Amino acid sequence: MKSRIMCLESKAGGLVGPVRIGRVTFSKTGATLYYAGKSFQSLKGSGFKSNYFEVETGEPYWISLVRDRMTKRACTPPTSHRKWTKMFESKTGRESAVCQYPRGPK
Repeated sequence: MKSRIMCLESKAGGLVGPVRIGRVTFSKTGATLYYAGKSFQSLKGSGFKSNYFEVETGEPYWISLVRDRMTKRACTPPTSHRKWTKMFESKTGRESAVCQYPRGPK
């Protein structure tokens, strides 16, 4: 399965929710995402401030790529995606953690 480091924000409590960065794997067809034992499917453009939902609970999520200077409320890594990913994994020894970086434009 293909995997990528992505930013996941839960929208269950409203427009602002906890943000995590983690390695997300894709199903063979790419229609389903998997992270931390949870399955997510696309809302195919029908969501409000969310683009995926958790299959078991139906909770909405915003899932996006991690970028250098994101303008949306999402994780903003300090360096390029590749460098940040290597730095994060080498320092923590794991693949995900709660985002502790500033949000929004710099």
